[in-house]
Amino acid sequence: MRIAVVANTSWYLYNFRLTLMIALRRAGHEVVAVGPLDDYAERLTVEGIRHRPITLTGGSINPFRELRCVWELYRIFRDEAIELVMTYTPKGNIYGAMGAAMNALPTVPNVSGLGRVFIHQTLLTLLVKKLYQFSFGRAVRVFFQNQDDLELFVGLGLVDTGRAVRIPGSGVNLARFSPVGDSCGALRTEMLGVKADSAGRRVPFVFLLVGRLLWDKGVGEYVEAARRVRRSHPATEFRLLGFMGAQNPSAIPRCQVEEWVEEGVVSYLGSTDDVIPHLCDADCVVLPSYREGVPRTLLEAAALAKPLITTDAPGCRDAVDDGLTGFLCRTRDAEDLADKMLTMMEMERPNVEAMGLRGRDKMIREFDEQIVIAGYLDAVSLVSKAAAEVNL
Repeated sequence: MRIAVVANTSWYLYNFRLTLMIALRRAGHEVVAVGPLDDYAERLTVEGIRHRPITLTGGSINPFRELRCVWELYRIFRDEAIELVMTYTPKGNIYGAMGAAMNALPTVPNVSGLGRVFIHQTLLTLLVKKLYQFSFGRAVRVFFQNQDDLELFVGLGLVDTGRAVRIPGSGVNLARFSPVGDSCGALRTEMLGVKADSAGRRVPFVFLLVGRLLWDKGVGEYVEAARRVRRSHPATEFRLLGFMGAQNPSAIPRCQVEEWVEEGVVSYLGSTDDVIPHLCDADCVVLPSYREGVPRTLLEAAALAKPLITTDAPGCRDAVDDGLTGFLCRTRDAEDLADKMLTMMEMERPNVEAMGLRGRDKMIREFDEQIVIAGYLDAVSLVSKAAAEVNL
């Protein structure tokens, strides 16, 4: 079967869906990655995945440009003789569905979080709901990354219950993200000489937020919580790791980040293709986001046996068993976030490590990426079976 995999960046396809595309290819299918031309398009090609570029951008609202993208998708699906379309990200889901409908193709969309349109209710929210309803009309399965989003879409009548399936986020590669061996072993050896207090706690304690620098990720609350914690624990380190300058209305200006760094409240580490060293060098990973699918960074951190602090918000809460693998805090509440950070810091080191190991166990039970891949292979089998019945 010829399968197109569509998203609004090739960076997303490479970092989040490469393992799936390789698994599809190993199962005997032909795969075409469809996304904007960026530095990661060539990396997909190096991995043996054909890439077709489109002009889709996350921040554009120009109707002519958006319609052009739909037309490009229609032509790619037609020219590549695509038989099934898998889509990701809001625009990828909606525009991919339009291009697929013009070719009478089945789709398998993935709702990886609802995005800013659902966080901030506007007239645009109503339009997007209608577009989603249309988008799921030809869907064989609609994958949701958390139960909150699934129930919301079903409740709004945007998708039929029978086609809505929850999968564990994007899953996590448990072999690559492992607290032993190549992942963190060397770093732990290097850190044997790190200073510790009488309770065995590392000094200074290091918090890390990994994610695009958006207000909706709770970066502002993270910075304010850092100020509060540093009043009583001035040596504590608060680090930011992630892409700056995203085409998103919620993007944090560079000057604001520079101001925080100049203040000394946080350090900015830039962006990276390899988060493992940064995760390994943190004591606790924090993401105070307002809403997510299921944050991949939290899954990767937990797989490395790092305790987590995140919000009691859709998607985020799925990654944490409160009090066992980390802590949940209130959304948009820097004071509550700071309290959870202080609680984490005041725990004895063996208890912090035990919390992280319970998080690793949770990832093994619930978030192994092989569970996600199996769900997609099952959906492909449904399409293949239906096609075979039509041809009888």
